[in-house]
Amino acid sequence: MDTIKLSIVSPNGEIFNDDVKTVTLPGKEGEFGVLAGHASLVSSLTVGVIVIEKDDSTEAVAINWGHVKVDEKSVDVLVDGAIALTQGADSEISKNIDAAKDLVNSVKDSNVSVAAVEAKINSFA
Repeated sequence: MDTIKLSIVSPNGEIFNDDVKTVTLPGKEGEFGVLAGHASLVSSLTVGVIVIEKDDSTEAVAINWGHVKVDEKSVDVLVDGAIALTQGADSEISKNIDAAKDLVNSVKDSNVSVAAVEAKINSFA
């Protein structure tokens, strides 16, 4: 299967940079998925979870808000705040999940269901 280059960057540095099969992003108008060969677009992102599918694993990154630029070969995500949910030892994952919940709760956007985002975060526990 074809892959697409995914880069996720926050003001604190690079969160993720690798080839992936697919990535699902929390757009302002709803979640959307991106595969290799996707049409070019630029979109705002809202609080949520970026789900990254690689050949042999699934990873996730909780974000508070940001922007994405997509073209046929790459997805470049710029976010204000991000927490990786699926890296490291179990104790580190637990800390990251707690930090992700704090990040999500810091957003005061009435259009976002914080409970739905927290449920998605908990699915990676």
